Amino acid sequence: MRKGIETRERILEIAEAAVLAKGFGATSIDELIAEAGITKSGFFYHFKDKNELARGLLARYSARNNLLLAGVFGRANELTEDPLQRLLIGLNLFAEHMAAIPEGHPGCLVATMSYQDRLFNREIRELVTETVKGWNGFFRGMIEDILAIYTPREAIDPDRLARTICCSIDGGIIMSKALGQPGVLPEQMLMARNYVKMLFHPVTVHAVQIEEVEAA
Repeated sequence: MRKGIETRERILEIAEAAVLAKGFGATSIDELIAEAGITKSGFFYHFKDKNELARGLLARYSARNNLLLAGVFGRANELTEDPLQRLLIGLNLFAEHMAAIPEGHPGCLVATMSYQDRLFNREIRELVTETVKGWNGFFRGMIEDILAIYTPREAIDPDRLARTICCSIDGGIIMSKALGQPGVLPEQMLMARNYVKMLFHPVTVHAVQIEEVEAA
């Protein structure tokens, strides 16, 4: 049983790297079999077709990301009971985690599969949608906790702000890859963090500015 689990994991690992490098359509079952060193029947024992493979990839990728989010923001929750500080600290820790990846983030599997949605059946397309909604819901929940205590400087929609944070992460991954600059991802995450901070923190007026206003 253990060997079967290891073989399945090995197939998914090889498949994810291939899909991120060249897309799902250009990744063939034959190349996965060759690199994994298994027979064709061995592959189909674990995945009956490419849609089944896609389901396995999504489940694995989503579980890893959910574990990362839970760990990072769980740590933030240990450091403060304030919901605003929890989000700000969590985004900072998240950015630090991404900055520590030696070669930069390898790419977003969900984004790659979204671009090639015609290759998948309806179930897989719905799984991609639900995965993205889940990430958005994670941040929306924290934003709703903030709004229960803090009044923002301008009216905001929790869903839209949550999507802004998610887009800064996914967009940062894409731009980092396109520019060959891994630092763009953590940079954009910190920009999203600063935007949230400005939405809920009062405007700071320097003493010099106050004196100028009074003098006028």
